[in-house]
Amino acid sequence: MTKKILIRFGDMMLKGRNIGFFIKKVRAHLVAKLEGLVVSYEYTHDRVFISYDEADETTIISRLKEIQGIYNFSVVYVAKPNLDDIILKAIEVLNIEMDEPMVRLKIETKRHDKKFPMTSLDITQQIASPILNGADKKFIVDVKNPKEILNIELRSDIAYIHMKSIKGMGGFPFGTQGKGLLMMSGGIDSPVAAYLAMKQGIEVELFHFESTPMTPLESVQKVIDLTKRLANYTPTGTIKLHIVPFRKIHEEILAKIFDPYTITIMRRMMYRLAERYAKKKKMLCIINGESVGQVASQTLNSMQVIEAVTKIPILRPVLTYDKQEIVDISKKIDTFNISIRPFNDCCSIYVPKEPATRPMELYALKYERDMEYDNLLIEALENLKTVEVSKDINFNISKYGFTVAEVFALYEKEMIENGHNIEAK
Repeated sequence: MTKKILIRFGDMMLKGRNIGFFIKKVRAHLVAKLEGLVVSYEYTHDRVFISYDEADETTIISRLKEIQGIYNFSVVYVAKPNLDDIILKAIEVLNIEMDEPMVRLKIETKRHDKKFPMTSLDITQQIASPILNGADKKFIVDVKNPKEILNIELRSDIAYIHMKSIKGMGGFPFGTQGKGLLMMSGGIDSPVAAYLAMKQGIEVELFHFESTPMTPLESVQKVIDLTKRLANYTPTGTIKLHIVPFRKIHEEILAKIFDPYTITIMRRMMYRLAERYAKKKKMLCIINGESVGQVASQTLNSMQVIEAVTKIPILRPVLTYDKQEIVDISKKIDTFNISIRPFNDCCSIYVPKEPATRPMELYALKYERDMEYDNLLIEALENLKTVEVSKDINFNISKYGFTVAEVFALYEKEMIENGHNIEAK
C-alpha cells in the first residue's frame, strides 16, 4: 500500500503575514536533511507531503525529529477519493497499525474538498460500520474519549488515512531568530541549553574555555563530541566551535583571588571574553546552561554580580529546569553519556571549599584590581582557535598530541582534507 509522510507546523502558524518566510526556512532545512535519499515533495500552504522509498522510512523519521519548526508528522496511507477505496484502505490501516483488540476508537473525517457531495460527518457515519466490521480486531466506538483515532483526510484527487502522529522538535526554523554565542562546557547543562536555543530558531556557535594542562585534554574531546551531536540539528550538519585558551587567566585567578571568589571572578572573565567575541562577530546574545541555585555561581546573587560585566543579553534556556529535567533532555538528544565522562573542565576543577553564594560586586571589583587581566583577555582572543565541527567526522584526540595547539594543527589538516572550512581566528 502506498505511503507518504505528512508534516505539520506548530507555533509558526501564528506568524501571520510572515508565515511564508518561516515555512520556506523549514522546507530548506528539510531538503538539506534528507539529501541523498530518494524523496519527492508536495507543498501546500501549511503542510508538506513526502513520497519516499519505504526502505528509508526509519531513517527519514529519525532525521525529521531533528528539524526545528516541525510540530509533528504522520505516516499516511494513500487511497482514492471515493468511499469504497477509503473503506478498503482504512481496514488495512487498522490491521497494520493496531495490535490490541477492544481499544476505544474514533473515526474522524476531514473534507478538504468542499465540492464532495457529503459533509464530513455524513462520510464518517457511512464508512464507520463497514470499516469496523471489516477489521481483523474488534474495537469499542468512543467519540468523546478515544484512545486511538483513525484519521481520514479527503481531498479533490486523493485521500490520506493515518493513525498516529509523531512529535517533532517544534519551535521555529533554524536561524530565523538570529545568532548567539553559547558558553559550552563539557557538562550536562550547556549542550541542553544549546539544543533548546536552536529549537527556538537561534543559530548557535559554541565558545569553550580550555585550560590544558591544568585540565585534561580529554575534556576538549568531550566538547568536540558534544558539538558533533548538536550538529545534527543544523541544516549543514556542522557547528562552529571556538576554543579559547584560558590557562593564563585561570592561573592568575588561582594565584591572586580570594579563594571564595575564584569562581565568581572566573565567570566574570568568561563573560568578558564571550561578550567581546560576540560583539566582534555581530551576534545578538550570549547563551549558557545556568539553572537557578544549581551551584554556587548560579544563585541569583551570583548571576547578578557575574553578568554585571556585560551589556549584551544573556539567555539561559534551562534557568528554571531542575536537574532531572535537564538530564531527561540530555538523554533524549543523546548527549548525556558524553557529558558524564570523568574529565573536568575549568569550571568544575579547582573549585573552592566554600565558594561565595552571595558575592558582592564591590568585592569582585576589589579583587580584580590585583589582576592585570585586560592584556590576558586580548591575548586569549588573539589565540582563539575556530573549527567547524561536522557530525560526520570522527576525531579521536588521543592520536594527535598532548597540547591543544598540536591537536588542532593536525585536526585542521584532517578537516581541510575532508572539505571543511577552518578559520584561523
